[in-house]
Amino acid sequence: MELVVTKTLFLCVLFTVSTAAPLQDAAVEDGDTSPAVVDRCAGVEFDAITPNEKGKTLFFKGDHLWNGFTGSAQLSTLYFKELNGPVNAAFRMHNTENPDDHDHIYLFQDDKVYSYFNQNLEEGYPKQIEEDFPGVPTHLDAAVECPKGECMTDSVLFFKGQDAHVYDITTKTVKTKTWSHLPSCTSAFRWLEHYYCFHGHNFTRFNPVSGEVTGTYPKDARHYFINCPNFGHGGDRKPLKCSDVKLNAATTDDGGRTYFFAGPIYMRVDSHRDGFHAFPITRAWEEVNDGVDAVFSYDNKIYLIKGDQVYIYKADAHFTLIEGYPKTITEELGIEGPVDAAFVCPNENIAHIIQGNRMRDIVLTATPRVVGRVVPLPLSNIDASLCGEDGIKIFRGSQFYRYESPMILAMGRIAPVPVAITSAIMPCED
Repeated sequence: MELVVTKTLFLCVLFTVSTAAPLQDAAVEDGDTSPAVVDRCAGVEFDAITPNEKGKTLFFKGDHLWNGFTGSAQLSTLYFKELNGPVNAAFRMHNTENPDDHDHIYLFQDDKVYSYFNQNLEEGYPKQIEEDFPGVPTHLDAAVECPKGECMTDSVLFFKGQDAHVYDITTKTVKTKTWSHLPSCTSAFRWLEHYYCFHGHNFTRFNPVSGEVTGTYPKDARHYFINCPNFGHGGDRKPLKCSDVKLNAATTDDGGRTYFFAGPIYMRVDSHRDGFHAFPITRAWEEVNDGVDAVFSYDNKIYLIKGDQVYIYKADAHFTLIEGYPKTITEELGIEGPVDAAFVCPNENIAHIIQGNRMRDIVLTATPRVVGRVVPLPLSNIDASLCGEDGIKIFRGSQFYRYESPMILAMGRIAPVPVAITSAIMPCED
């Protein structure tokens, strides 16, 4: 992980986080604060960290918590009124097969566990930890969810000392591993498929299966997970007005992950479970520097178009450049560049390539590529395009135009009424 270094004022104010800090609404609700609680920017060893069911991250310390990445500490009982004293660990349940548990927040206190949803304590709680999580020890140090695909099964990692107790949610069995190379975690946090052990005001990223640590750690959390003046990403910057947004590209991959690109930065906005996330493009696609012109997804691959080059990556847990790429636009798509925008709709095999005020349809199942129809568009100066279940969005500046289908877009001769980009689409101030 490296800090995001932006190149324009737009990027500085839109993406005010580092590569490991979610960009989200961190407004703090009104509530009781205490001057006796240490300022977390002065360095805090958190008791527990967990996102809630709405994607807001809660940082616990003593009888207080911080709701989000900025603001003052508040009494935990303002959110979880039944709590009496500090918590030892916390996590958000991932159990899609059981909606009664999925996205519930579990808080651990000595030998008891509390289950909350929308800040309401579930009936029958608190319970003894053994009753809900047999085999898991009491007086825990930390806990973190680990969905299937990142762990072998939907699991929870419980930490106590140097031991990690891996709890299988389905079988209710525990396997204990000793990770003596990992610092003793006072809290743990899963963020965007990565796992972090917090200790003191530092953190160490680890593999949730092996406990392996790669990279240079520990790192100071104030550079990444907390908005603090004079630390890294400049947490005192204000977010961009939605009226100033300008994108370069957008796409949704076959896994349902949606990406917006602007300059050298991309932002993943497919889910609000963990808030909004901004990164340098080279973090996911290391061969691509200084931005892209257009992007589309097809057949579990993502196509990044930059200048006269096309980069194709296999879209697994990590993006891997396919051997032999990049290739020229002519070699790959059978047309001359440049390209302003591109999209492929779900379950289709046509790449709709926008150049100026024209759209070319490329048949992706043909080798070599076949250029289908070429149609005029009622718009020009298009920045980006995105096709999903709700239709097509054509972005131009801080607005977008919505079309129900590629056919309606191709047949249209008068542009529809534009819709303003709002905070419901990306993190900006309305």
